[in-house]
Amino acid sequence: MTQPRWAVVVPVKRLAVAKSRLRGALPGVPHEELALALAADTLRAVLACPAVAEALVVTDDARVAAAARAAGARVLPDEPDAGLNAAFRHGAAGAAALWVAGITADVPALRPAELAGALLAAQNCRQGVRRFLPDAPGGGTVLLTAGPGVPLDPRFGVGSAVAHAASGALPLVGDWPSLRRDVDTAGDLAAAARLGLGPRTAALVAAGRPARAAG
Repeated sequence: MTQPRWAVVVPVKRLAVAKSRLRGALPGVPHEELALALAADTLRAVLACPAVAEALVVTDDARVAAAARAAGARVLPDEPDAGLNAAFRHGAAGAAALWVAGITADVPALRPAELAGALLAAQNCRQGVRRFLPDAPGGGTVLLTAGPGVPLDPRFGVGSAVAHAASGALPLVGDWPSLRRDVDTAGDLAAAARLGLGPRTAALVAAGRPARAAG
């Protein structure tokens, strides 16, 4: 079966308030630079995925918007300005493709082939049912998909895996470790680094790693 072309929605908060639990994770690296790197590497992998026709970045941050446009994404202002789920809905409403996915902007180890595999699995599931992929710990959600004519109806936030299941979405099952590894804490960042970070985040991790003492 020919894989459909997907629109992928990537909401990104203003950098000044994004990824608050990561503050101080990389000594000497400005927090906003790290938040931007996570989003940029996520978007880079999304755009490199052969299943993706377009990426829509929903943001009101000028630096994020500039980086997204430079990468080839379409930028939508966060007109609802009412949190993550409203941003996902706004992006989905602006999508041109019939198949729509929402992904969090904090999966910097993401491999395009893994995203393609998850989207293909969603495509091959029973039609008319949304699918979600829990994060590595299992309580959160990194990916939500909806087929033609099906609202995305996002329920991201604390306990989102349970919330998505309660809303009628079904979990995707597959071996996609780089897709499931979102980054909320310094420990998450270390786990993502073991999988292999995207270039911008990897450069910041290298710059922020304390130097070893000589001798």
